Amino acid sequence: MNNNQLIIHNGANLKGVSIELNGNNCLLEIGENCVIGENCGLSCRESDTTLIIGSECMFSRNVKIMTSDGHDILRDGKRINPAKSIYIGSHVWLADNVTILKGVSIGSGSIVGINSTVTHSFSDNSAAAGNPARVIAESITWQEELTF
Repeated sequence: MNNNQLIIHNGANLKGVSIELNGNNCLLEIGENCVIGENCGLSCRESDTTLIIGSECMFSRNVKIMTSDGHDILRDGKRINPAKSIYIGSHVWLADNVTILKGVSIGSGSIVGINSTVTHSFSDNSAAAGNPARVIAESITWQEELTF
């Protein structure tokens, strides 16, 4: 595995996180002041893939983010499931047990609800939930401070 990069910016707080860089020329970048909870897995797998997490993100426990399916799926001897990069904007909140699959972009200021599997991209300031996740609200924002 050659030329892989892991960049963790100032103020990032990772608690028992598993990081995988498996390929050549992979880039995994975690933005400033991110909080990534226990038992999260960040997998930048297969050559020339990128996993970018913007600043001020908050990931709860058991979040899984994967640029690859992990194994090849073939049709007529040709692979039909190539790896794809993932981009997560700034100030994104991923609740417990969220899974983000290859090729997804999540817009800044967004929220993904508990136990959701994200298979498609969505824009800034959206809330998505479900399996597969779908946008349930737009033009929203969130704050980290508890209100109770």
